[in-house]
Amino acid sequence: MLNVTSAQLDAWLAALMFPLARLLGLFATAPIFSNRGVSVRVRLAIGLGIALALLPVMPPMPDVAPGGGIGLMIMVQQMFIGIAIGFMVRLVFAAVDMAGSLIGMQMGLSFAIFFDPDAGGQTAVLSDFLSLVATLLFLAINGHLILIDLLIRSFDWLPVSTTPITANGWGYIARAGATVFATGLLISLPVIAVLLVANIAMGILTRAAPQLNLFAVGFPITLAMGFFAIVLIMTNFGPVVQSLFERGFDTVPVMLEALAPVAPPR
Repeated sequence: MLNVTSAQLDAWLAALMFPLARLLGLFATAPIFSNRGVSVRVRLAIGLGIALALLPVMPPMPDVAPGGGIGLMIMVQQMFIGIAIGFMVRLVFAAVDMAGSLIGMQMGLSFAIFFDPDAGGQTAVLSDFLSLVATLLFLAINGHLILIDLLIRSFDWLPVSTTPITANGWGYIARAGATVFATGLLISLPVIAVLLVANIAMGILTRAAPQLNLFAVGFPITLAMGFFAIVLIMTNFGPVVQSLFERGFDTVPVMLEALAPVAPPR
């Protein structure tokens, strides 16, 4: 007769629940997986499937009951680690959205907004367009598979333990979030430069011919020049966004190293 002790049952549950918590944290913030079109049941099913597949290769888990106080604290910690991993890649999409907002504002399309159920609020049309293109590029480079691979390797970089993670990692994540504005500005800079030249030319034209109605002529010219500049930058948009994705993937090990607990001095 097969006898299963409570210690063995706790060890089996810990080997499943702790990695699953990190996986579900990733699915809560990572691109594609966090889309509202992917239901919670699908995310949970994918997470369970990956967690079961990882059981034979996982490093040893802490000898802690998952249902106890310490076990629940470890699960919350693992969930935050997964959220942080997905957030580092989500920053690239935030930068693309920022670039779309800046371009739309300069083109005079800041009023062209609609409710985005994925973002949970109103989004500029150009931001949604560039985000859709970035999503297609993310799928084209198998970014969703790279994310899962990074999460699997994260158990070697930052193993599950009872030691709390350090605050240096959260500071690194906050500093990485500040790069969204700079990156978004750099992406939109070519279009903004073209629109700036167009606005200067229209200003000079207005001074030379005061009877010219700037509001009737300037808006169509600004729109035409903006769309023309967007068409020109789309040829280089893919390589730039791909390099941003690669940089986001490279920051994950650095972030995990910053989150790792500091070893006590001997």
